[in-house]
Parts: sequence; C-alpha cells; structure tokens
Amino acid sequence: MRIALFADIHGNRQALEACLAHAARHGAERLVFLGDIVGYGGDPAWCVAQVMQAVAAGAVALGGNHDAALTAGSGGLNSVAAAAIDWTRMTLSAEAVAFLAELPLESAEEDRLYVHADASDPGAWNYVLNAEDARRSLDATMARVTICGHVHVPRLYGLSDAAKLTVFRPPGNEAVPLLRRRRWLAVLGAVGQPRDGDPAACYGMLETEEPTLTWARVPYDVEAAAAAIRAAGLPEPLAARLALGR
Repeated sequence: MRIALFADIHGNRQALEACLAHAARHGAERLVFLGDIVGYGGDPAWCVAQVMQAVAAGAVALGGNHDAALTAGSGGLNSVAAAAIDWTRMTLSAEAVAFLAELPLESAEEDRLYVHADASDPGAWNYVLNAEDARRSLDATMARVTICGHVHVPRLYGLSDAAKLTVFRPPGNEAVPLLRRRRWLAVLGAVGQPRDGDPAACYGMLETEEPTLTWARVPYDVEAAAAAIRAAGLPEPLAARLALGR
C-alpha cells in the first residue's frame, strides 16, 4: 500500500493542493495527516475542510500543537504564531474548531505509529531534533516505524538490533529503504512551511510492501500563499519566510 503522509500544513492552501495532487498522481491509496493543519497560513478554513473531507472518506488525522491552541489557548506559542492562531480562531467555523479539538494525538496502524511530536509524551509537544530525542521517542513505543512532524525539517533515525542509532538526512524525491532489521523514526518536513532551506512543500510517501519512504518535494505557488497571509493582516515574517524555506 502507498500511504501519503502530510504534516504541518499550517493553513497553506496552495501547498496542500499541490501535495494532494502530487500524491494522487503517484498512486496514494491512503492519506494520513500528522497535525498542525492550521497556524501561520492564510487559508485555514479551506485546509481544515479538505482534511475533514478526507477523514470522512477514511483518512487518519491527528492534532498538533497549533490545532490544540485554538481551544487550549496560545500561551505556549511565540507572539507571531499566537497572532496567527488568534486570527484563525475568529476565522474558522464552530464545526471546524470542534473537529480540530477532537483529533487524537497519535494513531497506531499495523507496525507503524503516527504522532505529531515526540512519541514519549505526545501532548508535551517536544521536538525530535537530535539522536537523544529520537532515542527517547523510539524507546516509548514498540512500533517498527514511527512517523512524526512538528520539526519542519526532514530527518530519519535508524535503530539497530545492537541499539546503535544512526541519523540520516534523507534526499528529496528518492525512495529510502526502511530495512526490517532496524526500527525507524521518520521526521517529515512541512507541507505548508518548510524550514530546511528549500521552499518546496514536503510530504512523505510510504510504500509498505517492501518498505520505503520518499520525502517528496513539490513546488507550489509560494507568492499566492504569501499573498493570502498578507491579505489576512497576519505578521509579515509569516509571508516572507515561505520563499526562503526558513
């Protein structure tokens, strides 16, 4: 089965449209959304509607910290992120807010665990930034493959039978084998706000039969996404950073 994995959409309609279309062209049979559907971007209502429609058709969707901030409050976010959440809260329908509030923080499927942040404490929203973080997350689950978002920078961690942890920077648009003799933690890049220096949207395509994971990089209309942020009156850095991938 081919599973398309989307993390950190952040209200970016143009990026999500491009990634969904790319996934469909490349034979995705299942969709999984790993949280932070809203925040930062200028089209949160459209993005939430797309995820709600996908969930109604059988997709998996998780909540992220920006989604949770709509109801829990934006006190844990920086001032720019908080401004976007406060605006998003006023923009979304009650139905959309309720949908986001009810999303689970993790989901297990066969030998895989999906989670937005660190699997050892999903609701603490800890980042997986290095080998130590990855080991803590892997130690918290028996899943052979854990897939998360939250960091906005693609990474892959492999844990051998001898407990040796290796860190990989996965190439874009190349299938990376997930050898069965290891356990894996894959950190997806962001659909809506990449931060690895590449402005192209990023999502994952998992092939489960002979396990591989591809970090697909998809160009999209960055200027239109930035224009939506500016039209909403959101802080300028949220628009400017999209072209930089930072």
